[in-house]
Amino acid sequence: MAEDSPNPRNPLMPTGPGSRLERTPWLLLLGLALLLFIGGCAGLPVGVERKPSVAIADGADTLLGRLVAAASPPGQGLSGFRLLPMPQYSLHARVELARRAQRSIDVQYYLVQNDETGRYLLRTLRDAAERGVRVRLLVDDLYTAGADPLFAAFAAHPNVEVRFFNPFPAGRDFLSTRWAASLLDFDRVHRRMHNKLFVVDNTMAVMGGRNIANEYFLRDGGSNFIDIDTLVAGTVVPRLSSLFDMYWNSNYVYPIESLVSNGAATPQQLRERFEQWTAGPDTLHPGPLASTDLLGNNALAKDLGEGVLSLVWARAEAYADAPAKALGPTDEARGPPADESTDSVLYNMQRYLRGAQREILQTTPYLIPGRGGMETIRIARQRGVSYTIVTNSLAATDESLVHIGYRRYRPEMLRLGVELYELSPKRVEETQRFGIYGSASGRLHGKSAVVDRSVVFIGSMNFDPRSMLHNTEIGIFIFSPQIAQQLTSLIGFIRLDGAYQLQLGPTGAIEWVSPGSGDGADTILHTEPETDAWSRWKLELLAPLVPESLL
Repeated sequence: MAEDSPNPRNPLMPTGPGSRLERTPWLLLLGLALLLFIGGCAGLPVGVERKPSVAIADGADTLLGRLVAAASPPGQGLSGFRLLPMPQYSLHARVELARRAQRSIDVQYYLVQNDETGRYLLRTLRDAAERGVRVRLLVDDLYTAGADPLFAAFAAHPNVEVRFFNPFPAGRDFLSTRWAASLLDFDRVHRRMHNKLFVVDNTMAVMGGRNIANEYFLRDGGSNFIDIDTLVAGTVVPRLSSLFDMYWNSNYVYPIESLVSNGAATPQQLRERFEQWTAGPDTLHPGPLASTDLLGNNALAKDLGEGVLSLVWARAEAYADAPAKALGPTDEARGPPADESTDSVLYNMQRYLRGAQREILQTTPYLIPGRGGMETIRIARQRGVSYTIVTNSLAATDESLVHIGYRRYRPEMLRLGVELYELSPKRVEETQRFGIYGSASGRLHGKSAVVDRSVVFIGSMNFDPRSMLHNTEIGIFIFSPQIAQQLTSLIGFIRLDGAYQLQLGPTGAIEWVSPGSGDGADTILHTEPETDAWSRWKLELLAPLVPESLL
């Protein structure tokens, strides 16, 4: 995350020592007070026309649909999967599916950044729309500040619709002014749509943890994420489409036209601007891929070009939180709490974790288990289930405030027998297994779990209060020993090549173990690895001030 970028989990707090907000606190306070006076009561537009639409029904009669049908095991109602652990292959999969789309593309993301990657994907979607493909783009409104002109220009193309989830009604040019104008509506605007979904022709999809931005595809010069997506085909895809439709047609989604004025610009002028913004040198131009990815799979274009889909076929279940989660806990329209709704991601995650019989492997970048998460861990450990969690170290995390909440639980998790690993940026830089990071920091972003080597979870939900209480999430459960083995191997690579293992020392203090190379002895560290005194001291100052419920 860039130094001047906002904190995506607590957007009122900037990150990084060079933040403009840190340098001029008095000016910030004065500006916030003025904006609150002027626009603190800004409201969302009323009487908004939302033209309803649903997923296409004829996806089977497309190129991709016929490929899926030819590859599917006959009469079993299964879905096909291919894990996408490497960032270049994951972006490639989205682009190649969009290039072969014939009917529809439905795209739903927490973040579509106005950077090289974001513009490249939008241009690919524009090209599909010009072929007659219906494109529906649904983006959470938190990080669209400054990008309204780009999205409006994209929406000016025929066959394209753009909608924002839970939008900010005023001060839209800057994140700071958006928050200032909505301070009196904080309980609504801090609840976000965290879902990530990309569906083509209602027959193939990509879903998982990645947003659309440089740092998710190894294109950022400062830090990049280790993440996991999966290619999806077959029976479960219409279910994913129905979850998209649930959001697209909800009252918490607003067409861009209801929020953004194009002035006197004509649709043609907007389209010309889009062409200019997405055709220049600041748009991504991916290079060639290696012959196979980390799991030995070909680039998707090769398979699609040869008319053969190499997938693992299995039973699957997909879930998403209700969009009404954005209303907050006190609104009657929200319905049952997230942990009580049988369609919520949290409910089903807890159901499978608590039903484990032998082993749980879990990755989550932001780990604050809370009361419910600790109860899940206790239930598993009391039955003798081994429990391994891989998360970010203080040095690796892009959310140091979250680390405050996390570290409160570390001793108890270790006492319960949890095998706890924290990602090491230095070791990730040294390994090339997940890509060549060079001088860029490696950070964990994947949200996944393997239960009893047979059930796999991949989705957008972190193991923390924000995912559990405030943000909407989406996830898929895959019942496949083969996929489970692949994900287990990937998690194993992270543990062996790029992480410290935590343990309690003789005095009860936490120690970090760095494996020795070859026959060398392990190195045991007694302070947060790869951090300086200021980073650690800053957390001590902030710890009493940060409520866990807002992390």
